[in-house]
Amino acid sequence: MRFIQYIAVGILTSFYFFPIGFSFLPESVNTKMIIAVLGTLLYGSKCLRIGQTVVSERILMIILIACGFSLVSFIATDINYTTDYSYATYFASLGVWLAGAFTVCSAIKTVHGEATFKLLTLYLAAVCFVQCVLALMIDNIPSFQLFIDSYVQQGQQFFTEVDRLYGIGAALDPAGVRFSIVLIMIVGLLCKDVNVRRSRIQIFLLLLSFFTITIVGNIISRTTILGVGCAALYFIFSSGLFRNVVRYDSIKLGLWFAGMLIISVGVASFLYQTDDVFREHMRFAFEGFFNWAETGVWRTDSTDKLNREMWIWPTDLKTWVIGSGLFGNWAYGTDIGYCRFILYCGIIGFSVFAFLFIYLTVIFIHQNPTYWLLFMFLMVLTFLIWIKVSTDIFLIYALFFCLDRFADEPIKEEDYENNLQYSSHI
Repeated sequence: MRFIQYIAVGILTSFYFFPIGFSFLPESVNTKMIIAVLGTLLYGSKCLRIGQTVVSERILMIILIACGFSLVSFIATDINYTTDYSYATYFASLGVWLAGAFTVCSAIKTVHGEATFKLLTLYLAAVCFVQCVLALMIDNIPSFQLFIDSYVQQGQQFFTEVDRLYGIGAALDPAGVRFSIVLIMIVGLLCKDVNVRRSRIQIFLLLLSFFTITIVGNIISRTTILGVGCAALYFIFSSGLFRNVVRYDSIKLGLWFAGMLIISVGVASFLYQTDDVFREHMRFAFEGFFNWAETGVWRTDSTDKLNREMWIWPTDLKTWVIGSGLFGNWAYGTDIGYCRFILYCGIIGFSVFAFLFIYLTVIFIHQNPTYWLLFMFLMVLTFLIWIKVSTDIFLIYALFFCLDRFADEPIKEEDYENNLQYSSHI
């Protein structure tokens, strides 16, 4: 019975994190919206039960910033006489993510009695791992692909045309962004949660998910490499190398990483040599590294196109300041987030939007200082993503807001380290 409950929560989490539509529902309805409606009802029920509306000052501030960004975006469309309200309604999108997150965290709490960062990370790691497995199944089993495509609406016709792997809601850059978030969270949990570091099975499963997402996730979307890089730096910074002391448990965790890396490289190398389809997928996923090894130059077709064609900036002062009120890539032919935001709502609008994620980083670091590196790398990821695409990662902050508590450590980190009585000085 418990196993079925875990699966149900996992499916719910996936529908939030990787929204999809169904062929038997209107095209405008997806799982994120359905979960948000349910979250609104659950929140309303909670308020009625306790006799008051509970909204923290932090969330109110976030909503005000989002409304400010939406207002600037609306002004941009109004003074430019356009009807492109892509981000003029961002406050509504933010509300949908918050309501959906409330549903997911409520489900986790119902099953486990609490909703913490550890439980959330475990579920998201499992969801991303399963998405990678599903993507391989869809790519290799025609009957399974036909079954999925018959009921799930996610733009799979385009994925097939461009020959890209996809899961159930996990495809292209949005999938890469979400995979990157989870990779950083996995490393954060491994580095900072005492109980996880004591459990070999949890370490193994988390690292299995990490390296599966690293390989298959990059096949689905090369944006995943941003998360791999941030996660690797996170582990290095957390290991103590820059404090001239390496903790004993960091060495042990490093050995786990090294072992799983060797196994992952071995499996990938075997499949690369024996499976022509997998070889092509790998060459696409790590095109830059293959080019670097074979020609001495790190480059990919997408980065060449990005640098050659897509850095498009305003040509007049008005557009620089308040934008043109046009957001779609059809308007200017660029996918780059920085360009599209500034072209849409100018430096004023972009500054407000960027401030939202800086503010999120500050408030979460203040409340959860143990995980300050996690929030710093999530902020770094946000600004790196905008070099390639115009999307954001508020969906994960929405989940953080809805947790009962963030850290899941029954004893203090310092006490744990002191009790080990082991360290390796450099």
